[in-house]
Parts: sequence; structure tokens; C-alpha cells
Amino acid sequence: MNITTSPADMATALAKSFAGQILRSGDPHYDEARRVHNGLIDKRPALIARCLGVADVIDALALARERRLEIAVRGGGHNVAGRATTEGGMLIDLSLMKGVYVDPNRRTARAQGGATWREFNRETQLHGLATTGGVVSSTGVAGLTLGGGLGWLMGKHALALDNLLSAEVVLADGRVVTASSEQNADLFWALRGGGGNFGVVTSFEYRLHPVGPLVTGGLIAWPFAAAWDVLRHFRDVTANLPDEFTVFGGLVHAPDGSGEKLAVMVMCHCGPLAAGEMAAERVKGFGTPAVDAVGAMPYCDLNAMLDGAYPRGALNYWKSSFLGGLDDDAIRTMIDCFGRCPTPMGQLLLEHFHGAVTRVGVADTAFPHRAEGYNMLVLSEWTEPRQTEACTAWARDSFAALRPYMGAGRYVNYIDADERDDVIAAAYGPNYARLQRIKAKYDPANLFRLNQNILPTA
Repeated sequence: MNITTSPADMATALAKSFAGQILRSGDPHYDEARRVHNGLIDKRPALIARCLGVADVIDALALARERRLEIAVRGGGHNVAGRATTEGGMLIDLSLMKGVYVDPNRRTARAQGGATWREFNRETQLHGLATTGGVVSSTGVAGLTLGGGLGWLMGKHALALDNLLSAEVVLADGRVVTASSEQNADLFWALRGGGGNFGVVTSFEYRLHPVGPLVTGGLIAWPFAAAWDVLRHFRDVTANLPDEFTVFGGLVHAPDGSGEKLAVMVMCHCGPLAAGEMAAERVKGFGTPAVDAVGAMPYCDLNAMLDGAYPRGALNYWKSSFLGGLDDDAIRTMIDCFGRCPTPMGQLLLEHFHGAVTRVGVADTAFPHRAEGYNMLVLSEWTEPRQTEACTAWARDSFAALRPYMGAGRYVNYIDADERDDVIAAAYGPNYARLQRIKAKYDPANLFRLNQNILPTA
């Protein structure tokens, strides 16, 4: 029996105690609030509950359970696959919950679920502290951490989830619990890589590390004609890196909108500036760069240097997989695929794993990808809806062409909404069965299913 009533009735019921904003279709700010970062996603929730605190989350969740509404949970960032919204259900929106509280003596920080890494870094860098937090500062703290947490500091300080000390979670039944190594340890294990499957995480406590305020980093680019040599050099450089030095590579378009294709390396050295300068010379001295923007800069600036390439409202379709290796044939295929890219915002990126991130055990957290190597991302991005068919086809075709060079692993934060359930299971590898059991314990009815969904099992 469907007992859902009208949005107006539900809004009235929730408003009796709710401190935040309750929006439904026709309200002045509804259309702006329902939009997500990816302009390809266009859904209309019955209600948007813009929470100001944990009590709001509990009330919104209770109403959704009572009225049998599909539940989506949105943090503060991208969610490119569009899983952070719903058609006709309840959107529990944490984006107004942006508090970040730093304890410089303990070197910890607690961030609410709607914070972005820009907001997080701004507070922690006041004390010369940071933790691994994405490569784009507009990324949300919540989604990045729950699914993994690649970032510029991961060679030295591992992933965002590896620095998580505790989390406050609203469970499917409305209870509020703390997950840590001492409390609800099974839930804490699952949250570190298992995404939003287990509850609404309203705050995250992180371990911080001395970083900056200046680091060595930036972008260096060569003409596309040099891509073969540049990507082979990237492979050589990443074969032997100090932990402090993270280097990503790939094929991109010039940011001026000209459509000019470039081969690039983007880097961050979070150690002493003199050591960073020496490490960067191995990259800067190669060939004849068209652009060299590598040098000393504030860590906050480095974390935001790529933001302009991912504007809110652009249309996005991504495909991603870990590579089994970066051999010459894989490089040739990347160059061939990128030569056919139909959008001046498209990219083929290689995110390199090494150092501390690879020294964590496969079963120590839910995130199993701990081998040194490369995550390959086919990133199709465009602004004109008439380009949608061509741009999505390019991403799919490029991904298919690169399939022979892929390993078994997939990074769940990059899995698109059109992937099969078995892809999600494969992304967790040997950890999936344990995740299913924990899901059955904390969310047996699969209330939280608008995510890279883990199916509960006994």
C-alpha cells in the first residue's frame, strides 16, 4: 500500500520541527536547490530537506520512512553519476552543514557532511595542517571520503578514508551512532570505502598532518604532438617517486576553449621546498613544454588550481578503471582515442598510486585498491546538449578500446549510474561479501540505495 501524500502535506508535517529549509516544486528556490553539479542529471524530488543539523536529518529520514519515499542524500560536492538526487522522492540535503572545527594541538579536524575541501583546507591551513582531500577543491568532503579519497597528499598520507578517525552516522532506523575503531568498529570499517550505503554521515573526524603553507606543485603541458614521448616519460617518472611527490598525467584540452590538445603532468610535492624543486626538475627539464606553471604555491591554491576545468552545470559522463599496466600499446591507444575527442573539455587522465596508499592492507578498510599503478579516467565533459550523444559515445568507445589494458579494479567514486551491479561487486573485490553482511546489519531494507549500491545479505 502506498501511503505517500502530497508534497504540500508532507512539507507541513516536516515543518513542525524542522529548522532548515523545506522546498517543493513551485517554491522560489526549489529549481536551484534540486540541481546537482552534473548538468546531465535533471530530477525533481518531491521534497528537498535542506538540513541545518543532525536533528533535521533524523526528522527528514523519519518522514521518508513513514511515507515510503525513495531517499537520496547529498553532501556538498559533485556526485557526477547523479546518485545524490531522486525523482519524486526525498532529497536529504546536507549542503548547508559546512562547519569545520580544527584542534591544532591534537592535529584533528571535524567537518560536517556538507563541507567541501576548499572550506576544509581554508580552516586547517590556518594552522599549517592538512589531510588528503581530493584534486579539485569543490569536491565534497563526504562523498570523496566515503568512496575512497584520492588526492595530492596520498603518496605521503594515504587516502582521505585512511585519515578518518571517527564518523557520526544517522542509521536507517533513526539512531545516531559514532563509528570509530573503538565504537561500532564494523561500521567504521565499512564506511571507509563503502560509500553512502550504511547511513547518513553528518560529520567526519580526520587526522591532520603538517603541510605547507607552501608546497611545490602545478601543471606542465606539452603539445599533443609530443604525447607519445610525454606519456612514456610520465611512466618513467612515476616508476620511482618519493612519498611526498604525487604526479598525475594525461591528455587534456587547453583551458582557453581553443580546443588545442595537450599532454600534461600535474603534481604536488608536500615536503620541503628545496626537495620539491629538485623532484620537479625531472619533469620540468623534459622536452619543450608549452606551459610550465610549476613552482612554490600555497597548498590551498594548488588544491584549487584545476577547479575551473569542472564548472557546475557542465554535462559530464565518466568511465574509469585501474590499469593492469601502462605499456606502449596502452599509451598508443590513449593517444588514438583522444585524437577523436569531440569536446574541447574532454580528458584522459592517469592517477598514479604509490607510497603510503599502497602500504595499507587490502582488508584493513573496505577500499581494496592498494597496489602501485594507475587509475585511468575517461572524462567526457561538454556544455551543449546537442553534443550529448557524441560525447557519451566517445567515452564509451574509448573505455572499450582501453579495456584490454585494464585490471580487475574499479574506483567506486567514478562508477557511473549505468553500470551493472556486478561491476560494483567487482570494485570491492574480496571485501564485498563482508560489506554485504554489514549492510544487512545496519540497513537490511536497503533504504540507502541511491549510491554505488551494496546489496544486503545474511
